[in-house]
Amino acid sequence: MENELVFFGGVRVSSLSDFLKVISDVSDAGVLGVSLGNVLTSLGIFILFLIIRRLFFRFVVATVMKVTKLTKTNLDDMLVGAFEKPLEFAFVVMGFYIAGQVVPMSEHVADVFAKFVRSLIAFTLFWTLFRALTPLSVLMDRALGMIGSLSMRDTMKDFLVKLTKFVVICLGVAAVFQEWGFNVAAVLGSLGIVGMAVALGAKDFIANLFAGLTIFLDRIFEKGNWIQTPDVDGTVEDIGFRATKIRRFDKALVTIPNARLAGEALINFSRMTNRRIYWMIGLEYRTSKEQLRLIIQDISIFLNDDEEFETDPEKAKTFVFVDSFGASSIDVMLYCFTKTTEWGEWLRVKERLAYQVKEIVGIHGAGFAFPSTSLYVEALPFGTPEHFPLPGQTASQRKAVL
Repeated sequence: MENELVFFGGVRVSSLSDFLKVISDVSDAGVLGVSLGNVLTSLGIFILFLIIRRLFFRFVVATVMKVTKLTKTNLDDMLVGAFEKPLEFAFVVMGFYIAGQVVPMSEHVADVFAKFVRSLIAFTLFWTLFRALTPLSVLMDRALGMIGSLSMRDTMKDFLVKLTKFVVICLGVAAVFQEWGFNVAAVLGSLGIVGMAVALGAKDFIANLFAGLTIFLDRIFEKGNWIQTPDVDGTVEDIGFRATKIRRFDKALVTIPNARLAGEALINFSRMTNRRIYWMIGLEYRTSKEQLRLIIQDISIFLNDDEEFETDPEKAKTFVFVDSFGASSIDVMLYCFTKTTEWGEWLRVKERLAYQVKEIVGIHGAGFAFPSTSLYVEALPFGTPEHFPLPGQTASQRKAVL
């Protein structure tokens, strides 16, 4: 009687051995036919791999990162950073696989489990390759070294990296589908049947893709170029498969389809060899012929002697001439080019020129004209108008006015 136990609900167990037998039966029954011991063992193995992963990254990976920082190249640092996340996930996959080996499974469940693990392995491998493409792109620099300017090489490299990443994604998806029994070759073959429907549905994407290739091959513009179209004026930030992103000068970002950019008039200001200054300088009509000649002569001397202006006739034209007689001024045309094309530098050089022109005009006793109108009255219909003297005006001043 002393070994009898009573459970809730009035259920009696005759002895302690019977109670332990019940516990064993419940443990063997487990969850979904898997014993509780196997479940706990599997969970423990999985947690063990998470602990191993933490220790591996704390000691092994940290040591590798310290070593790579001592090298002269940044490629190894970038590769370690690219492999870090996939490697963390690889420990999860290994723990999941080994933990699954402890749990007894039916043939069908074991087959699904094996396919799932292989899919995770394929995903990890292609994810690693995907992340490694960006640091490995530095290897393209030598191959692209003969292609145009640095910005053009960077633009071409970015485009090739994006294209390669797209191919890797497609191959990764195909590999996962293959693990689940899909006939990838048959799927690709069936594309010929639905090709017309796909072409009709994706005609805009295909047009933009080929327009992007045209932009690259014809070098219409590059990343970082200042371009102007009928719709936007700004700096190219990115050239993608479908569209190009342009940052306007008010810092707004505009996205334009490649087909639209490739098919319309476009000005690439970054391709300027020199930057133009074109002024019409209006001088007063009282300026004499000799004053005009000396002013034009001194401006021409300044332009030819200053190293910041391009005066080589083979590269740019420079003109300083009397151009026309305007409504209120004698117009002198100043047409020249600076050697710099950078906007800030160009503004500084143009300001220096403005100061110099102002000084030359003043030295020769001339002045700048401004719009004015002269009114001549031959006779007043009502005789001489009454004169109203100004406050503080003397009698002699009033007489002089009259």
